[in-house]
Amino acid sequence: MLTSKVAKRYAQGLLDFTQESGNTDAVFGEMKDIVKIMSKSRELNTFFSTPIIDARKKEAIALEIFKDFSPVSKNIIRLVIKQGREAQLKNIAQEFINKVEDIKGTQRISLVTATQLSEQNIQKIIADSNMVNVSNYDLETIIKPDILGGYILRVGDQQIDASVKTKLNNIKKEFQLN
Repeated sequence: MLTSKVAKRYAQGLLDFTQESGNTDAVFGEMKDIVKIMSKSRELNTFFSTPIIDARKKEAIALEIFKDFSPVSKNIIRLVIKQGREAQLKNIAQEFINKVEDIKGTQRISLVTATQLSEQNIQKIIADSNMVNVSNYDLETIIKPDILGGYILRVGDQQIDASVKTKLNNIKKEFQLN
């Protein structure tokens, strides 16, 4: 996923501030909450993206939604809205999460499967791949029935595509060549 320069700059500024003030972990959890809430609510994303709604109204509603957050998180939300960048709030939060995870050495893993897998099967796939070399990782599981079966494991810039769809496509290409 490409991240805008705006999101990177705001996230870096927030990271620098939280490291100086020593509350990176608290803000990290709150940024995860922002991403989770905004990922689930299309209406909230539309609300923040709408240019006809006044910034003060957006700020009041945002602060009501995130009323239990620390003053640092509330201030970054206020700043983002006042600067007219509220449509980037989710991206800023995600970029902050990525930067903190990079500092902590957390590896980001994406596992795409056709159906929901048990935790035991997920751990077996990760262990068998030999791509995960740390015990500290952030796993995102995605269900895509169109891969028909198998899995696609992505760790950083490496990928193992063991999906049935890919195997069928490879067989089709072989038949076309021969």
